Amino acid sequence: MDWTTGLQRAIDYVEDHLAEPLDYAEIARQAYSSSFHFQRIFSILCGYTLGEYIRSRRLTLAGNELLRTDSRVIDVALKYGYDSPESFSRAFARFHGVLPSRVKSGTIPLKSFSRLSVKLILEGGSLMDYRIETSKGFRMLLKKTRFKQGSEITKPQIHQFWGQCNADGTTSILSRRTRPDSMFGDAIIGVCFNDPERGDFDYAIGVPYDGGEVPEGFAVEEIPGGSWAAFRCTKKQEPISDSFQALWKQIYSEFFPTSEFQPAHGVSLELYESDRVNEEGYTFEIWVAVRKQ
Repeated sequence: MDWTTGLQRAIDYVEDHLAEPLDYAEIARQAYSSSFHFQRIFSILCGYTLGEYIRSRRLTLAGNELLRTDSRVIDVALKYGYDSPESFSRAFARFHGVLPSRVKSGTIPLKSFSRLSVKLILEGGSLMDYRIETSKGFRMLLKKTRFKQGSEITKPQIHQFWGQCNADGTTSILSRRTRPDSMFGDAIIGVCFNDPERGDFDYAIGVPYDGGEVPEGFAVEEIPGGSWAAFRCTKKQEPISDSFQALWKQIYSEFFPTSEFQPAHGVSLELYESDRVNEEGYTFEIWVAVRKQ
């Protein structure tokens, strides 16, 4: 399955189950992706989170139902996943600008959030620097964190983990353990474990393992071999997070829809060559596990 087909399958699954409890892990499985990775790419491509899309679509349908049927507010609230009429009324008013009890008059304008449809749109050609890297399995020294797969994941969580690792000395320890002779040079690496069959999602910060002592709180883990499409980016004046998000979006909106490669469901890597991420001209790389179609 290619990425665009998987994304459309996931969107169709959401639309078919808007009046039922939705599990983020099951949505991601429709695209054969981990919950974290799917939510991350969805947010980058769309500009809003998967949770925001679901809530907006439910409130759109709820408004239509109140306007066109004799359904009671409490019944519509429960149907679209709200625990009480009060919580539904607050969310409805934020979205539509009016309380649901006023919709029955038939003169109240409502807002509509349209259903997503995946389309390939050809725009002006843009240049992407990439190369294919292939490696056997290797070991890494890692500090890991875990996200529950069935829950909604928000943008700041990985940034918070990096901030924590900067503050507690993790990145300082790792910078002293880099291996310039390895395929990653002296980079510190963010590791995304994109496995849709796992119950949770793991993210880690690490370096290739040099065989030395394993500090407390760290682990050594085998990274399976495979092929990666490696994309290099140079930061300009914008914050590093903006450059990072823009590159992820370009990979999934431009490279994969038109490439002979598709994302594989293995480990993806983010390579940071130093801690001077705020300097103009700073370079980083994203390595996405790939397979040929």
